[in-house]
Amino acid sequence: MDQASLDISLVIPLLNEEESLGELSEWIARVMTANSFSYEVLFIDDGSSDGSWALIESLSSKNSNIKGIKFRRNYGKSSALDTGFKACKGRVVITMDADLQDSPDEIPELYDMIVKEGFQVVSGWKKERHDSFIKNKTSKIYNWTTRKMSGIYLHDFNCGLKAYDYEVVKNIEVEGEMHRYIPVIAKWKGFGKIGEKVVKHQARKHGVSKFGMNRFVNGFLDLFTITFITRFGKKPMHFFGALGTLFFVVGFSIALYLSVAKIAWNEYNMTSRPAFFLSILCMIIGSQLFLTGFIAELIIRNKGQKEVYQIEKTIDAS
Repeated sequence: MDQASLDISLVIPLLNEEESLGELSEWIARVMTANSFSYEVLFIDDGSSDGSWALIESLSSKNSNIKGIKFRRNYGKSSALDTGFKACKGRVVITMDADLQDSPDEIPELYDMIVKEGFQVVSGWKKERHDSFIKNKTSKIYNWTTRKMSGIYLHDFNCGLKAYDYEVVKNIEVEGEMHRYIPVIAKWKGFGKIGEKVVKHQARKHGVSKFGMNRFVNGFLDLFTITFITRFGKKPMHFFGALGTLFFVVGFSIALYLSVAKIAWNEYNMTSRPAFFLSILCMIIGSQLFLTGFIAELIIRNKGQKEVYQIEKTIDAS
């Protein structure tokens, strides 16, 4: 693995944040200069339809630390982060949103927690939030559920402001909508020293929130996915095989009882009883689950290629 060549990489995914980028870039530059950090800012334009990319090009021409990657279309935040992780060169990699709700003033303390305190992942905790009532309540429900299912006791999994050791981002893949669960993925990969830091959350100054109920629902679906992948991703037969065996044994036991009843007690209407159809159903479901586990094992051993993100333009000011 290549070694990190900078102190900090900032990976910032964005979608239609033209109004915020200038102020955010200036704020980052002030913090970095004040702390004498060597750094890069990677803006990942996730298919913006406004003037975000033109502004990134302009900012890069004035500041050689600013770089950019532009997708041809919108792939989602996970794809943007994954691409940024592959391109970054910083000893500490910090992610933040581009809407000015995350404060660059948090960067020095996040850096120290990774470098000096030895954390591998540090998640921001927006203890005081400036979001809508619905978003606040749904976020609390989501975080409580995630803590219980993952066993990682962070207060705010969905906070965009996080810090990572270089080795973490170079050894994980962020697919689908799994950006919310990067701490879970990191722990699964063996990076278990995970901490959190209370961070300042600011009210949105420009544009509108991308939050919607579909993201809330998708978050829970993704949670079940990452929980399954974490526990059974490399051994799906342990899940499907065990469940299938359980169903088959239940169905077979019912069928055996009915057969004994027919022989011992002369019950001639066995096939008309509901229990008979239940036994058949259980054995069919059990067989299907067992075969699902078997097929999943074959797929794991013959993985197809990942989708390649179509990058339209890049800026590398180095």
